[in-house]
Amino acid sequence: MLLKNNSPSKPTKKRKRKHSELNQGEIDSQVYHDKIRSVILEGTKSLVDAVRPLGYLNGATDAVEEPLSTQECNLAALCDMAKVLPLVDDGDQEDQVQVIGAEGDCTAHFDLFSRITANNTDWTIEVTLMGEKYVIPPHTAFLLSDISRMQPLVHYGRRFDLIVLDPPWENKSLKRSGRYNSLPSSQLKRIPVPLLASPKCLVVTWVTNRPSHLRFVRDELYPHWGVEVLAEWFWVKVTSAGEFVFPLDSQHKKPYEVLVLGRHRSATKSPGSSGKSEKPVEDQRVIVSVPSALHSHKPSLSEVLKPYIGAEAKCLELFARSLHPGWTSWGNEVIKFQHTIYFNTTPTDDPTEIPGDGTTSRHADKPAE
Repeated sequence: MLLKNNSPSKPTKKRKRKHSELNQGEIDSQVYHDKIRSVILEGTKSLVDAVRPLGYLNGATDAVEEPLSTQECNLAALCDMAKVLPLVDDGDQEDQVQVIGAEGDCTAHFDLFSRITANNTDWTIEVTLMGEKYVIPPHTAFLLSDISRMQPLVHYGRRFDLIVLDPPWENKSLKRSGRYNSLPSSQLKRIPVPLLASPKCLVVTWVTNRPSHLRFVRDELYPHWGVEVLAEWFWVKVTSAGEFVFPLDSQHKKPYEVLVLGRHRSATKSPGSSGKSEKPVEDQRVIVSVPSALHSHKPSLSEVLKPYIGAEAKCLELFARSLHPGWTSWGNEVIKFQHTIYFNTTPTDDPTEIPGDGTTSRHADKPAE
């Protein structure tokens, strides 16, 4: 005869992982970190020591900045809703671009989601778009859309000598925070880089410290685009006192990010392209800067990359959240950090007196390299 046991059953305990146990991803991360550690350490020390006599990186402490109040509209959500809008006919290349005129022009009718918007003037213009005020730098063009509506950029009629990508890599902590939507790595193959790149275009991709992302870019993404991997560079984040923002050997967050550089090798050469000299890209260069207060805002690479692309290069940033003078930019938040709340403006009666840019970003950072 079976007796019923009325005693309460003990809850099963969830087995906790020992601190000494590392998964394969963590092991791979440690191996990669050990491989580049001396480059990061020595390169950072050399650059910090070089700029301190010039008055940089001498701050005792960093002031803690409160997050800026953000009133701008949810651009990513608008891009999602705009998918139902028809795209401009491929054959009408002139209709692919809408030009912002003088400051104060009406922009209420502008279609930001299916056409390129450009400021072809020599000065910065403050415009109202979708009821919000944005600062548009001189000689810039942008497309506000998600990855499924990049056709206007392809039909823009330009081939670019530099393409910089800052993908929203999948990340568990960011997913929980809800700061922005991430994108599966496989979706990056949908970006038509071969249709946007000139024959010797320099392609630069920001990569997180996850080895799986780095392997994907080197072994899958670049070969898929016909891009030859040339080098890995490192952006090291320091405080205003020149110290790493996180301990160099931290198991959780590293004070550096990786850039993978490569050249697009076109199967068909454009006229005159064979005569262009190509400066070799050095491997394992170190870039040091104080990071912006804006989350995931990267330093400008314009001056650092100029020797490898030339002064007159046509430049494109993908997954952009801000604009740069002279560049074309694309992303579903491409003008996010152009909102006037992020700028101190300098008004002038004569816009021609503004030397290229009449605004100053409160969160600009200039890297040392």
